[in-house]
Amino acid sequence: MSGLMPGDLDRPSGLLDRLHTRETADPMTPPVVNSLPRAMLSYASPESGRSLRREDDALVSEEGGRYPVVDGIPRFVSTEGYAAAFGHEWNIHALTQLDSRTGTSISRKRLERCLGMPLEGLRGQLVFEAGAGAGRFTELLVAAGALVHAIDLSTAVDANRKNIGPHENYAIAQADLRRPPYPPRSFDVVLCLGVLQHTPDPEQSIQVLWEFVRPGGLFVTDHYTWSLSRVTTLAWLYRLYLRRLPPERAKSITDSLVDVFFPLHWRVRRFFPAQALLSRISPCHFYFRSFPHLTKEQLFEFARLDTYDSLTDRYKHLRTQGQIRQTLRALGAVGVEVWRGGNGVEARCRRPSDGSGG
Repeated sequence: MSGLMPGDLDRPSGLLDRLHTRETADPMTPPVVNSLPRAMLSYASPESGRSLRREDDALVSEEGGRYPVVDGIPRFVSTEGYAAAFGHEWNIHALTQLDSRTGTSISRKRLERCLGMPLEGLRGQLVFEAGAGAGRFTELLVAAGALVHAIDLSTAVDANRKNIGPHENYAIAQADLRRPPYPPRSFDVVLCLGVLQHTPDPEQSIQVLWEFVRPGGLFVTDHYTWSLSRVTTLAWLYRLYLRRLPPERAKSITDSLVDVFFPLHWRVRRFFPAQALLSRISPCHFYFRSFPHLTKEQLFEFARLDTYDSLTDRYKHLRTQGQIRQTLRALGAVGVEVWRGGNGVEARCRRPSDGSGG
């Protein structure tokens, strides 16, 4: 029996369909391709890289591995592990960061900046999105006509699937990015944004993901870095306590913190000195200066999302530009570009076209 194609799995209609059909759709966003010149990749055993076959409600490998398909999503892990807090987060805030929901281009601008090209350049390209969350980048990649293979360790995959809906250039699986369910060196683009700092060993994660970049392919990522605010606020003290709690309890507490501090941030939003002083004791993430075009309600929702996100992650590694550059060069990458931006450090590079590197 041939390997299972992602399109063989049923997927419900989702928010992305409405993005494509609404009359006011962004004219810069091309429609999803109806007839693709290249095929989606089949799922492969995370252990051997060999193709899988479908048996009832599971994918089965030649080695005897069995991976259930639940709600149309292949599950290559039995637990969320260190990502449980993120699964809880993205199923609550499934729509918060989607450009199609906010009416902005916040996610698109970040994605294109990291890629170093317009999204239209990904049309027909095999893209591996590691750590897809609820789909803030997934919806843009699919809309651009990329052949999107997304994974997440957490149950955020359920929110992602619901948001994106059925498209022949999209597949989502619950899997560990350190053990991706695809053949090595298969992708034109491997994308991992907002994720590496939350893995147990970022350098190991980069090394694994690098193995899935085909010759001449592009690797794109980012990472938290050092900043003065990390040592001059009380956020670390809140996190020391909150990350030990069950996700549900921690979310209740962070929501209460936002309820208390957000009105204060809003009151002094145009007076930077007061805002800076307030941030010394407030753990609330407030983005008025970064995104002044967002409504008060949207800023409040962003605050609830990112305050929880920043105070409950099990791992929060920090890396400098030099460390990320050194890691990528050690893999044999070419065209390495690393800069300060976004959440800290952003980077991209390519595997040499002759297949060397790593």
